[in-house]
Amino acid sequence: QVQLVESGGGLVQPGGSLRLSCVASGRRFSIYAMGWYRQAPGKQRELVARITSGGSTNYLDSVKGRFTISRDNAKSTVYLQMNSLKPEDTAVYYCNADIGSVVTPSYWGQGTQVTVSS
Repeated sequence: QVQLVESGGGLVQPGGSLRLSCVASGRRFSIYAMGWYRQAPGKQRELVARITSGGSTNYLDSVKGRFTISRDNAKSTVYLQMNSLKPEDTAVYYCNADIGSVVTPSYWGQGTQVTVSS
């Protein structure tokens, strides 16, 4: 139905940067609200950043000023630019699409591992 494929994860040192990408196959990408979530071992999955169809954004307090979410509707892609990475940012990062369906309101990507370690 809606396929989400993340890329861009990897191993970086503290203070480094990564740019995550998520390509969506949905028919109406431009109207989806898109989000990035993360889950560390033993922790709850948490919303990192969200962007609406109109471009409004919200961020987890701990990433404000360091992470930036953006979207390119022509490419059906959402990005997460992550700067000044910290070890506590280590997690599997998941792309999420809120498609507004009453049956299946959201879809998830497979996740991409981000590890911040010296």
